[in-house]
Amino acid sequence: MRLSVIIPTKNRANMLERALKSITNQSLSQDYFEVIVVDNGSIDNTRAVVESFLGKIKNLRYFYAGAPGLHVGRHMGLKKAIADITVFCDDDIEAFPTWLEGICESFEREDVVLVGGKVLPKFESFPPDWLIRMWEKSKLIAYLSVIDLGGEVKYINPYYVFGCNFAIRKKILLEAGGFHPDGMPAELIKYRGDGETYVSDFIRKKGYKTLYNPKASVFHIITKERMTKEYFATRAFNQGISDSYTDIRNNNKKNLLKIRMRIFLKKFLLKETLIEESYLKGYLYHQNEAKKDPQLMEWIKKENYLDSEDILWT
Repeated sequence: MRLSVIIPTKNRANMLERALKSITNQSLSQDYFEVIVVDNGSIDNTRAVVESFLGKIKNLRYFYAGAPGLHVGRHMGLKKAIADITVFCDDDIEAFPTWLEGICESFEREDVVLVGGKVLPKFESFPPDWLIRMWEKSKLIAYLSVIDLGGEVKYINPYYVFGCNFAIRKKILLEAGGFHPDGMPAELIKYRGDGETYVSDFIRKKGYKTLYNPKASVFHIITKERMTKEYFATRAFNQGISDSYTDIRNNNKKNLLKIRMRIFLKKFLLKETLIEESYLKGYLYHQNEAKKDPQLMEWIKKENYLDSEDILWT
């Protein structure tokens, strides 16, 4: 077994079905990989969808993890993984037929610890002009987790490997202490962290190598709801929370001072866009919540979250 593909999912059975179908069409033999679906508390027919693929995906396993948070599903998959290389993806991707073959080939380089590829947008309806322009300008939209770095295999900055297509050596992920919190429901949004960005930062600081391979690519489904400026504003608010979380863990007060200065200047000189304003609100919201909530501060300062099924709010 070379690869363990780990798919956390919650209440998106239709999307999960599409993702699993794309895995049945891989050019890599199914003898070389397993697929682990971790159900993060679904109340739809997720389990039935997984069971419908038992005769189509040779090494397919299902697990249930009821605690909230994407990191919970990711870590359960990590613990259950048989292979030395773990491939994390989202339930709303469609894999290229060469996806797993490209990942396998990339890890033949012994210095490589993290592998990514293209994450191309697959719009479910025609996107607005402003979104098309944004994509065509840079081939990178972080708030939609889409990226295209071209057709050549090359070493890259680990920050260009998004969580929906994130292949990493298991021993390196364990060395990092696993993922940080991510994907929290709205009522627990203040417990959000910096997810896989922390792992990428760990890899960068250690000087480990990250490889981009266009064969190891996926499509990311972009629903109509995600093609609005309101959605981008929500993502910006959440990013503000994530950056505040990182700064608190690192005892970095410079960003807070910069944000306060931006707010001060905005009153007199600048006009923030909806997205910029949402980011500032998210950052300051989290800073304030952390100051007044000792339980939240304890959560932020946890050494790692590998066993965070015993989360603070249970």
